[in-house]
Amino acid sequence: MNSWLSRLRSPSPRHSPPERGRIVSSVWANPRQDSARPAYELLKTSNGCSLSTGERVRVRGKPALSSTLTLSILLLTFFVITGCVTAPQKSAFVKSEFIFAAAPFPSCHAATIAETKSGLIAAWFGGTAERNPDVCIYVSRNENGKWTAPVAVADGVAFETNRLPTWNPVLFQPRNGPLLLFYKVGPSPATWWGMMMISSDDGKSWSKPTRLPEGILGPIKNKPVQLANGDILSPTSVEGDGGWRVHFERSTDGGKTWTATPPVNDGKTIGAIQPSILFHGGKKISAIGRTRNDKLFEIWSTDGGNTWGEMTLTALPNPNSGTDAVTLRDGRQLLVYNHNLRTGSNNKGRSPLNLAISDDGKNWQAALVLENDPEAPSGFAYPAVIQTPDGLVHIVYTWERKRIKHVVIDPAQLKGRPMLNGEWPK
Repeated sequence: MNSWLSRLRSPSPRHSPPERGRIVSSVWANPRQDSARPAYELLKTSNGCSLSTGERVRVRGKPALSSTLTLSILLLTFFVITGCVTAPQKSAFVKSEFIFAAAPFPSCHAATIAETKSGLIAAWFGGTAERNPDVCIYVSRNENGKWTAPVAVADGVAFETNRLPTWNPVLFQPRNGPLLLFYKVGPSPATWWGMMMISSDDGKSWSKPTRLPEGILGPIKNKPVQLANGDILSPTSVEGDGGWRVHFERSTDGGKTWTATPPVNDGKTIGAIQPSILFHGGKKISAIGRTRNDKLFEIWSTDGGNTWGEMTLTALPNPNSGTDAVTLRDGRQLLVYNHNLRTGSNNKGRSPLNLAISDDGKNWQAALVLENDPEAPSGFAYPAVIQTPDGLVHIVYTWERKRIKHVVIDPAQLKGRPMLNGEWPK
C-alpha cells in the first residue's frame, strides 16, 4: 500500500494573498519543499494518523474537485486498513488579516495593539520610509469585525524649525482611566523624546500631544503592564553613546507623573533594548527582549521592578530585531520573535516570525511559525501581542514594511516542542 500511496503528489499549494502574504503553521517549516512531498507524508500528523480533509484545507488551501474525491477515497481506505480514527487536532490559528488594503503611505512599521471597551485598536507609523520627516502615527479601530481606514493622529510638525519623523507608537489601556498612546519624535533613536496622547472615547478622538518630562521616554516599543497595586510599569531603553541600555519607568497615578530606574545593563557586555515584561507570581517579574548579541536577553526582579538582577542572554537567537511577549491567563508565557540570525540573510534575519511558549519564562518551546519567506525583502517583524478577556491572543506585526498584519491565536491549542540548543525543530 505504501508504495502506490507514495507515488501520489499533493495538490499545489494555494496562492498567497497579494504580494506573498501567507501563514505557515508549525506542521511544515518549509512550504516550498512541502509542495513536492508525497501525499502519504503530507496527510500524517505527529501521532501517525492522517490529517482530516478539513485540516488539509486549513493548512494548504482547497484542493481541486478531482483531487478532493481521490483523497477522500484514499483517506477512507487508509482509515479502514489502519484503524486510525483519532480525532484531528484543532488549529491554533483563528484568523489572519491585513488591517488595511490601501493606505496614504508606501511604508509602515512598528505596530501596537490594545483592547478598549469598544473593541480592538491598532497603531503604527507610516510614511515615505522610516526616519523621513513625513512619517506619522496612524490608528485603526476594529468595528463590527472590520478595521476602519487608517487615520493620522500625530506627526512631527512644529518641532524646532523642521518637521521631524515620529516613531514606535505604543497603545495602553489601564484598568481604569483613558486610553494612552505613547510615541517618539526626533531625528533618530539616539536623539528622540517621548510624547503622549489620551483618548476618552476608545480612540475615536485624541487630546493634544504632550511631551513627557526630561529623562522619561515612555514605553520604547512594547506595552506597559499594570501591577497588582495599580502602578503602571513601562519597559523602555535608550540608544546612544553609552550603548544600548534598558531601564523601567513607573507611574503611580495613571500616567500623569513618572519616575525612572537607572539602566539595568552597562550597554557594553550586552547591548539591549525594547524589553517586554512578564509576570511570575507575587512580585516576581522578568523582562525579555532584543540585543546586538545574536540572542535574546532576560532579566529578573523579585520586588515588582524596583530593582533588577543581572542581565543574561537566553538560548534563543535574535537577529537584532524587535520582539514582544505576554503572560497568559493560564500562567504560561508567550513570546513572538524572529528565530533567526542576521548574518547571511536576505532580510536582516526577519523571517521566519515565530511563536514560542514557556511554563517558567526560562525554558522556551517551539509552538508556531507565523510567517516564513526567506526571500521577502523586508521580512516580518516588530510584533506586538496581547491576550483579550475572551482568552484569545492577538498579534500585529510589520508585513514587508508594506502592511500591518493581524493574527488571532487560540492559546489553548498551542502545543510546545523542545528546542535543543536553541534550534527550531524541523
